[in-house]
Amino acid sequence: MDDSTRARAWRAFWERHANPWSGWSRTVTLPALLYAVYHRRWRLLAATVAFAVFNPILFPKPDDADAWMTKVVLAERYWRESGDRLGVLQLLNVGNGLTTLYAFHAAYRRDVGGATVAGALAMTLKFAFVAALVRRYEGEIEWPTDPPGSSDPVEV
Repeated sequence: MDDSTRARAWRAFWERHANPWSGWSRTVTLPALLYAVYHRRWRLLAATVAFAVFNPILFPKPDDADAWMTKVVLAERYWRESGDRLGVLQLLNVGNGLTTLYAFHAAYRRDVGGATVAGALAMTLKFAFVAALVRRYEGEIEWPTDPPGSSDPVEV
């Protein structure tokens, strides 16, 4: 296990982000961003972006990996670190990205219907994607039971 400062910081980031409060509180990010763009509330936009950036470190490491949102974060970490291409499953992620772009375009044009429907669809695609990641990696994701830099993690 890499014990460099950067590696310990990276593990600490993911461990804190695995707190279910981190994941669930991020679900309001897209609606808040779309609202800010639609209403031209640039301070709200900046505050929401700042929240999204700092959210993964705002909460303490959870005690266990029992919460579904914790499993989501652990599966996402595993996917990113494994380099798995995901095949057809990747279409959910691409669809989410494209739909999110359209939602922002609609919000900027002040098309409330387009922004609302596209925003809801983007969130649905994101939840479908992360749920599929959890199912795909459930047997492979690991939950670190010791502080960063300690012994080997224990499998969930």
